[in-house]
This record gives sequence, structure tokens and C-alpha cells, in this order.
Amino acid sequence: MGFEEQKAQFAEQGYAVFDHALNGDLLTLLRSQCDAFVAREDARMDAAGSDTLGISHRGKRYFANECQREQPELRRMLFSPVMADVCRATIGDTAYFFFDQYVVKGPEGGLPFSWHQDSGYVVAYGGPLDHAPYLTCWCPLDDATLDNGTVRVVPGSHLGGVLPHVKHEGSNDLAVEVDEADSVAIEVPAGSIVAFSSRTLHATGANRTDRPRRVYLAQYTAEAMLNPGTRQLRRNAIPLVQGGRQVTFA
Repeated sequence: MGFEEQKAQFAEQGYAVFDHALNGDLLTLLRSQCDAFVAREDARMDAAGSDTLGISHRGKRYFANECQREQPELRRMLFSPVMADVCRATIGDTAYFFFDQYVVKGPEGGLPFSWHQDSGYVVAYGGPLDHAPYLTCWCPLDDATLDNGTVRVVPGSHLGGVLPHVKHEGSNDLAVEVDEADSVAIEVPAGSIVAFSSRTLHATGANRTDRPRRVYLAQYTAEAMLNPGTRQLRRNAIPLVQGGRQVTFA
């Protein structure tokens, strides 16, 4: 699928796939940093005296946030020409780096992640209700399959607003009810990018394989996101594309 087809699919269906976009050095970089951030989350759980911290569950599912702040080398991927191209094909000619995260499901029972919108988490945790839709780039570091819990999306669901989300006790997920008959599962090889709108309904399944399923998540906004009331910057707002041109390089 070419650039114009990916651009049209994102606009109409709320997601697009960029096969093998991160092969080679960038994929190697992302893989090389993953284990250290899983260990960081285990250490945080040790310090808290718990096997659960937010939506992370020891050995089952990890969400390690703001990794580029601790490991600046990751910015080689976040501010690469590849990511500038993906932003131009999805959210347009203005893009700011917003947030990064490793998402790892443990082997043999890595937990699923409930149906939600990424914008739903922003609103639930004090972000602006009226924020512009932003971009999530879901980048599998291993081949993503139904067996290891690949991402599923509901095409076209980005065209509505931000839905109310309900917290699930036990998993701590925020979730909405979805007719899964409307969803599609996206199986892609390692190094691909599944790009979707922050309003696109999506979920991931359990990892039923004997190996971890590793994903790196990179998010970009079309405008700087400010917290309501204080008007302070939420997360990050580092310009990557301005007026269609890449302006920040790692």
C-alpha cells in the first residue's frame, strides 16, 4: 500500500499499516532497550510491595512510560524520517512528539488489554476533554499474531467523540463495550507500524505463546496538549513536522 492509500485509509477507517517500516537499525535499537524497562517496572513494583502497579501486572503485562527521557538513544527512532513520513500520512503537516511507552505481554498467559480509546485515558486522567485526536504508532518488536495478542481495531470508530470509559477492578483497565463483530485483527511482522487515531477503538488479546510479545508505542499530536485549568504542558510537545517539513532530528 502506497502513501496516498495509507493516507486515505487512515482518514476513512482510523488506522493504517506501514509494513517493515522499522527494519534494520531502528528495530535493533528498540529491541535492545526493552528488557531494561521491564526490569525498571519490576523494581518499581518491588519498591511498592505489590505485583500490580496501575495497569502493569508482574510477569503478565507491562506498560513502561516516558522511556526516551531515560534513554535518549530512543530519539533516533522517534525523530527519524520514517516517523515524520508516518505523521504526514496520518495527522498531517504538523506533528509534535507526545509520549512513548514499551508494552510487553509475558509468555503463556500475558494479559489482554480491554477495548478503549487512547483519548479516553487522557480524559480519565485529567487531560482536556476537547483535545484534538492524536496519533498512536503501535510498533511490534516481534511478529504480532492472534496467538500472542496482536492489536484489534474497529474501523471507522474514530469518527465519533471520546466515549465514557469504565474502570475494571482487578486489571485496572479503562474500557468501553464493543461489538467485536465489527473489529479486525491486524497481524503484522516485526518492524511494522500500525498507526491509529487516539479515538479509534482498539484492544489486544492474551499472549498464549511461550515467548514475550514486545511492542514500542510512540504518540504524536497535531498541537501541543495542555492540561485544563493550569494550562501546563501535558507530557511532551517536541516538534517533528512543521509546515510539512521535518524540523527535529535525533
